[in-house]
Amino acid sequence: MILNYLLIMLATFVIMEGVTWCTHRYVMHGFLWVLHADHHDKDHDHVLERNDSFFLVFGIPSFLLCLAGVRGGEVNALLFIGLGVALYGMAYVLVHDIFIHQRLKWLRQTKNPYFLALRKAHKVHHKQLGKEDGECFGMLFVPLRYFREALAYRRKVRAS
Repeated sequence: MILNYLLIMLATFVIMEGVTWCTHRYVMHGFLWVLHADHHDKDHDHVLERNDSFFLVFGIPSFLLCLAGVRGGEVNALLFIGLGVALYGMAYVLVHDIFIHQRLKWLRQTKNPYFLALRKAHKVHHKQLGKEDGECFGMLFVPLRYFREALAYRRKVRAS
């Protein structure tokens, strides 16, 4: 039973990448651009952005799913769906806010091809300051070409 719940949590985490991609592409770069625009074009000098309000889009449903998952003292699958969403949210903060955008000065240097590919894909995404013509809307799954570039770069650095 617990293995099934853990698989549900893992599947939810993986599915969240697709949900995040769609939300980023069609909501953040769509009708809620007004909240996301300051993430692309820094029009402020403070730590928080209007874009940070999107944590509520995932945080509130995650909390409600966890709450429903323990309702009446019985644990059910909703708890683990909520936990999968929450774990993805934590990964998002670590990868996007801390690692990529350096909102906290941790994890600055890396030679890991996966992390280099993540940074490159996000840099390409931020090349466009407007809401149109964007690419690389995901967070954890990056196009293979950026991973290949990172591997080639690492080989080149090792050779020199």
